[in-house]
Amino acid sequence: MFNKVLIANRGEIAVRIIRACRELGLKTVAVYSEVDRSALHVRQSDEAYLLGPPASRDSYLRGDKIIEIAKRSGVGAIHPGYGFLAEREDFAQAVQEAGLIFIGPRPSAIAAMGDKAVARATVAAAGIPVVPGTEGEGNLRDEELLAIAPQIGFPLLIKATAGGGGKGMREVDRLEAMPGLLIAARREAEAAFGDGNVYLEKVISEARHIEFQILADTYGNVIHLGERECSLQRRHQKLLEESPSPFMDDELRARMGELACRAARSVDYLNAGTIEFLVEANRNFYFLEMNTRLQVEHPVTEMVTGVDIVREQIRIARGRRLRYRQDQIELNGWALECRINAEDPHNSFRPSTGQLTSVIPPSGPGVRVDTGVYAGFTITPYYDSLISKLICWGETRGEAILRMRRALEEFRILGVRTNIPFHQQLLDSHRFMGGQFDTRFVEERFQLEQPGKVEGKLALIAAVLATLVTHRETQQAAQIVRRSARDTSNWKWVGRWERMHR
Repeated sequence: MFNKVLIANRGEIAVRIIRACRELGLKTVAVYSEVDRSALHVRQSDEAYLLGPPASRDSYLRGDKIIEIAKRSGVGAIHPGYGFLAEREDFAQAVQEAGLIFIGPRPSAIAAMGDKAVARATVAAAGIPVVPGTEGEGNLRDEELLAIAPQIGFPLLIKATAGGGGKGMREVDRLEAMPGLLIAARREAEAAFGDGNVYLEKVISEARHIEFQILADTYGNVIHLGERECSLQRRHQKLLEESPSPFMDDELRARMGELACRAARSVDYLNAGTIEFLVEANRNFYFLEMNTRLQVEHPVTEMVTGVDIVREQIRIARGRRLRYRQDQIELNGWALECRINAEDPHNSFRPSTGQLTSVIPPSGPGVRVDTGVYAGFTITPYYDSLISKLICWGETRGEAILRMRRALEEFRILGVRTNIPFHQQLLDSHRFMGGQFDTRFVEERFQLEQPGKVEGKLALIAAVLATLVTHRETQQAAQIVRRSARDTSNWKWVGRWERMHR
């Protein structure tokens, strides 16, 4: 049993974990880089310790320093959040060897499922269909991947075996372009996760990206919390998620959920995780990967199930049984999540940095904002561009969409550019409202309206109004108003006449 937790992360997820710990009566320890000295998670924790320079490899990826700080501060457990060290089995193993509790899966499960190539082989052995691609275990050299690629068929994806979030991923449409893309994917994966290994996977066209949240305790209980629709992506980075999916029905949900739990049991999984599937239009589905960590989009599941996933993670790590059985999990209403990123949607989504001069989050019924920023905080180029998550719940999907539109309109962030205009236009798309989209929708069938077009419309409206005003003034000027013969107005004459006859 532990009473103090170190959060080995930053930003909104660190703040989210701190809040869960507070509700459970646990003390918290934050770690930070030099540029995060005044970050919100540092301010809200009970203790905070400097890790090092801004670069991730010198700060948040320094597992040895994090464990050293954990020992020095007397914590009993470490929560990795997502990203950074969350899916590194060597870090989880080092935490356990240091006599601390890792709030997450066992190192063996991270090794089996965190390595995407090994995960594919593992679930295939359990009878779960997988997307065609590189089979088997171990690291494959570039020459081996180039030889296998034509057998899989183009287009295909180069994917990092460690981590996620679209890092270390490249799409290849012909063999000639593959060597350079392999180098780029390996370089990016190495920088993001400290592991440059990659594997190949066939691109499934017109597919949906649907994932299932699972929870597993030390007593062998495994349940799923329904699905999340994650098809709205750009460059393999999720932008908007919802739960449940408008594509799913009860029969498909039960079938995929059962396979998700089977995949978790195949590696003796513990704690929270996510099984991701690609689903074709004909409802055939394939195992994509398993994220052995908390997901960015976990709040939408919390909103429709009422299950606090982070609290459950901590309870499981403390040796408690799951509080829920599968038959107790019900999906109530609908939830959407918009990732609010510091980037310019009108300029190829380039990251935007600078000091936030004003932050006014929306509020009201069914609105939740998970954030790690405040007015005066500086957005730097060293980390992910995610600054806030806006989550809205409604009794129906239509109500959730209307509520999200209202919340996006209220959200005020000044100092950097954000992708709020992108989300506003996406929610107005007829295909989105009708639930008719797939993983290619944003990049191939959605056109972001440029500011110039909006300004052009406003200019046209202004010109029409100016014409009408000018026309009205011209008409009035053409009217001849005869001057009264008296030297003053009729009202004054009447007033004088009344005083004279009193």
